[in-house]
Amino acid sequence: MPKAKRKNHGGAESSPYAKPAAKSATANSIFKMNTDLGQHILKNPGVASAIVQKANLKQSDHVLEVGPGTGNLTVLILKAAKSVTAVEMDPRMAAELTKRVQGTPEGQRLKVLLGDVIKTELPYFDVCISNTPYQISSPLVFKLLSLPRPPRCCVLMFQREFAMRLFAKPGEKLYSRLSVNAQMWAKISHVMKVGRNNFNPPPQVESNVVRIEPKNPRPQISYEEWDGLLRVCFVRKNRTLRAAFLGTSAVIDMLVRNYRLWCAQNDIPLHDGPAAGEGEIENMDTDTASAEEEEEWNGIMDVDEDGDEVPNFFAEEKKKGTLGKKSRGKVTDLVKEKIRKVLEDETKLAEKRARMCDEGDFLKLLYAFNQEGIHFS
Repeated sequence: MPKAKRKNHGGAESSPYAKPAAKSATANSIFKMNTDLGQHILKNPGVASAIVQKANLKQSDHVLEVGPGTGNLTVLILKAAKSVTAVEMDPRMAAELTKRVQGTPEGQRLKVLLGDVIKTELPYFDVCISNTPYQISSPLVFKLLSLPRPPRCCVLMFQREFAMRLFAKPGEKLYSRLSVNAQMWAKISHVMKVGRNNFNPPPQVESNVVRIEPKNPRPQISYEEWDGLLRVCFVRKNRTLRAAFLGTSAVIDMLVRNYRLWCAQNDIPLHDGPAAGEGEIENMDTDTASAEEEEEWNGIMDVDEDGDEVPNFFAEEKKKGTLGKKSRGKVTDLVKEKIRKVLEDETKLAEKRARMCDEGDFLKLLYAFNQEGIHFS
């Protein structure tokens, strides 16, 4: 009669071919992912292949990949493009990627740069593909769009809400300063949704892939001026533009300072001095800032509705302790009259709200303000 198979105390069969328990637990883990750096590896080969296909790569293309991780996207890009420059912040990931293609023909066409892509000087490239670390989404988009020679297109994966803000239209819930800014400099289209289970480890949010094609030629306007105008309009995007510009003393103070500087640069004399009647700044309409909102402008709120920092002007004035003073003078009154003229007479946008304005409305505003000597940078 054959003997029964013996089992160890743990219940597993004793065999020279059995893997040790400790090894099997870590067999599929190269190292622990650092989710603080946005390390969520795209593990679905179908999604990775679709992303590369949407980039419409040519055999002559040089591709920039941001955050390559272990190289699931990289190896597919190398098959379709001439070369890949991969920027990776984690030395462990960079070493794993290099090891993966070492000794292969593709390895000769891969260059790995170790560092922060926002601070790294990038070589020329035709296309950017990225499973983007979510915390650098906005800085990466605007770094790519501001390059002297912007890429032909970018196919980027973002957190779903950020991606939807990129291509939101006037009147939609997620329409914001980011929407207007990105759409001014590029054509943006939605590619596909990507569920969290396509990553290892799964992130807390769903993702979307977008295609960004920088406009060529680039719009001939100052980014600093454009963004400065939008910051004022979108701090409270549901307020009228009249209230945004005339209802908060901090905005008026900023524009007065910029107007003085513009006059000095253009040799325009200013007749300064106290206004005819001393007292508080008069409210131009009933939709002005509340005391709570005024306090936020004074520096307590360091971000606007888009989650970005408020203009440097407000941060500097907070340190000096000058915001919130209701001073009146001839120059202040002159600037307020110029603002009223632009909003009511020239653009007729005084009662419109930022969330309902399109790119053309903001361009009209910027042109009219600049014609009056009022600048935002």
